Amino acid sequence: MTKRKLIIEDIEYNPSGLKALASQPNNKNREYLIEYPTVYVINDKKSNNFNVYVGESNNIIQRTTQHFNEEREDMDRFKKSSSSKMFVIGNSHFNKSLTLDIENQLMLYLSSVDSVNSLDNRRDNPQNKYYTSDEMNNIFNDIWDGLHKHNPILFPLQSKVENSAIFKSSPFHKLNRKQNAAKDKIINKVASILDKKTTEHKLILVEGDAGSGKTVLLSTIFYLLNNLDKYTSKENLHNLDTHLLVNNDEQVKVYEQIVKRLKLNQKNKNIVEKPTSFINDNEGSDVTLVDESHLLWTQGKQSYRGKNQLNDIIEKSKITIAIFDKHQILRTQSYVEDKQFNKLKDIAEKQGNHIKLDTQMRMNASQEKISWLHELVYGEKIYNIPSKKDGYELKIFDDVNKMFNQIKSKNDNKDNGLSRVVATFDWPYSQKHKKDGTFYDVKIGNFSKPWNLQLPRPKNVSKKLAWAEQKQTINEIGSTFTVQGFDLNYCGVIIGPSVKFRNGKIIYDPSESKDKNATQNRTMSDNSKKKLANELIPNELNVLLTRGVNGLYIYAVDEALRKELLKAQNHKI
Repeated sequence: MTKRKLIIEDIEYNPSGLKALASQPNNKNREYLIEYPTVYVINDKKSNNFNVYVGESNNIIQRTTQHFNEEREDMDRFKKSSSSKMFVIGNSHFNKSLTLDIENQLMLYLSSVDSVNSLDNRRDNPQNKYYTSDEMNNIFNDIWDGLHKHNPILFPLQSKVENSAIFKSSPFHKLNRKQNAAKDKIINKVASILDKKTTEHKLILVEGDAGSGKTVLLSTIFYLLNNLDKYTSKENLHNLDTHLLVNNDEQVKVYEQIVKRLKLNQKNKNIVEKPTSFINDNEGSDVTLVDESHLLWTQGKQSYRGKNQLNDIIEKSKITIAIFDKHQILRTQSYVEDKQFNKLKDIAEKQGNHIKLDTQMRMNASQEKISWLHELVYGEKIYNIPSKKDGYELKIFDDVNKMFNQIKSKNDNKDNGLSRVVATFDWPYSQKHKKDGTFYDVKIGNFSKPWNLQLPRPKNVSKKLAWAEQKQTINEIGSTFTVQGFDLNYCGVIIGPSVKFRNGKIIYDPSESKDKNATQNRTMSDNSKKKLANELIPNELNVLLTRGVNGLYIYAVDEALRKELLKAQNHKI
């Protein structure tokens, strides 16, 4: 195959700039802009932020001239500004499918750039297999690198973008086959239900283990539902009243940034909310999407006076799309009894609205290593760590200081990126700061680091960033409260004394846990009291062990557990 030729032209976005682009001086490179499919990025800088539009075309002159002459809200801001510019991107290997894929990839990356204030295009265009699809990643990397040289603020280093929490939750990721099938099914279901104008409340239930791509699927559906006017002429499907709910403060921050950049709150200012606020303050909605519905309360607490948040959300919504993973229930007040969950599941199944995702999307690990972790947590057995090289680093440490320092080193390396140390909730912590100014620390011998959300945030670090994205938090220890639902490139996990190894098996010791929400008794539907710690503490460990994309480091406080893990690691040496 011939060597690729990349051309990036930076022009003024006005009639003079378009005329210069069309003039075609005697330069062979220009034919790749005029006669081949192209991708373009219109941008306008205001203060330190950019408004951006991404598109692709088989005829760049015709398309951009059309943009400049048509009356369209998303184009008016660029036409009326004297500082608007346009990057036109050509490549000798471009074809229609490839430019559509590049366009979608640019939307994915630009939606995650801090300096982008708003981002538009006409529709998402992820492609499946096509001729030259195997070249897409290399071509995109060349393009982004070229754009970075033109404008490093609008196009920062790829590694910086990829490490952002928004990138990991962006609605522009290319979905796998099962995710795509689920997306199409859900969108068609929503359209069909709303078109029939039924008064019956419908539930679409999506189940999947940690890392199976549930959040990316939900984010994509959320984006599409707020852009249905681009896909259908049916007026009753335009301007839907949608809400996205999640009972996790860190994930709320991420969704709020996505909504702002993609301008998804045209009708509803509170489009992203905590569940209690939605239940207390809204009469209802057309479609309510619930991320991590396993975090919803199933009993009254604080400002919530009901008995089951998911039931209340369903009653207030024409359609509820709920994401659920029973292995991520962490608190007694969120516990769902089997008979209660099975009742909801039966309702969804009878309506043809039950979807199961079972492909591991987060961890770049072999199935053997994923199974090893599952057996550790739920099988309560420690087998020899699989030695197959798969690009996923699973490492056991006998010194917590060494593990912490290696995670810091990974985080400082731009090729490895976002990495943090987390721990089971086995050391005291309170959201109320100590009166003497000291911190609640995770202490192990001479190792002592503050729990999450305690170190002062530097003035140049936005409070809108999720915990792991704030640079000072590399010196804190994270918990399920700050990392559940998030990806880390490398994750160091301190397994505290609530997890032990005795008589050849893992045991869970609730007396060592400091998480009252996991260890207190729960009143069941038959008014009996039940201890749930031996279900919830394993779930906590499961959440922590499945955060790392490229690697997992483990240190166990319990000496017998640590020795057994080291033995499982050293068998292959």
